[in-house]
Amino acid sequence: MKMTKNLHLEHPEDSVLNGELSVLNWFTTKGNLSTKIDGSPAIVWGRNPANNKFFVGTKSVFNKKLIKINHDHREIDANHKGEVADILHKCLDNLPVTDSIFQGDFIGFGGTNSFLPNTIRYEFPEEVNQEIIIAPHTEYFAEKDLRDAISYPIQSRLSDTPDVLFVQPTVIIDDELDDIKERCKFAKQIATLCEFPSNKQVTRIKKQLNTCIRERIELDDITLEALASDNDCDINVLRLWKLVESIKHDMFNHIMRYDEIECYIDDEECDHEGYVLTNQFGSYKIIDREYFSYANFNTSKNR
Repeated sequence: MKMTKNLHLEHPEDSVLNGELSVLNWFTTKGNLSTKIDGSPAIVWGRNPANNKFFVGTKSVFNKKLIKINHDHREIDANHKGEVADILHKCLDNLPVTDSIFQGDFIGFGGTNSFLPNTIRYEFPEEVNQEIIIAPHTEYFAEKDLRDAISYPIQSRLSDTPDVLFVQPTVIIDDELDDIKERCKFAKQIATLCEFPSNKQVTRIKKQLNTCIRERIELDDITLEALASDNDCDINVLRLWKLVESIKHDMFNHIMRYDEIECYIDDEECDHEGYVLTNQFGSYKIIDREYFSYANFNTSKNR
């Protein structure tokens, strides 16, 4: 399993904009598949390699300068305010002490069966009696400093405790990926026709694509041609982006999940936010951006 620095997960289609084509091998290579839970905030906990003390925190524990690592309640009050501080106090009191370092998404406090940590509302089959609910997904290895931590997906299930419910839905991908393999071969052929843009151009193109997705502007050939013209970019690059996006959508047909959690956005039942696949070619998220990016900006909770 590939170990990487703690970086933001990318969409597979975005990775090809600068000519990174290894994602076309990523699609069809076995690896670790996990469910992406729409929790907030991200919680990091474990043993600090710098002093061997147990800590809790947000992703700010990995900051290069303003580092916020909390070994006790005093440090939480000094580093954090409001709801985040309240959550971290509960995490410090209830998360099991471990020699490892984990990251997970906070879903909520126990005492109910309904939770709205971010955009998706999660309905559990019965009331959760534990104090806190966490969806763990990543483990870290760091010899001396958290800023040098290397991440990899959790390979096993964390055991629930009387105080913590760990949510790790079972999800598998089938072995019959012939349609995906054929489409990836075609994408590689298209890539040979592309003149890839600079990193500066790619950054601007990504922002414009995200705007289109969030505003539900159809990314048809007319829109792609306009984007290409606006960025002095080869239209074939954006056609490749569109093709890889469609391959990603086809992947949903090969993924099966098994859990009893129901998901809703504004009372409309939906699926989980998506999935993360990690293998020797990297980690990418498999998300229906047209649905969830739009929802993130337009649900009643976020308006």
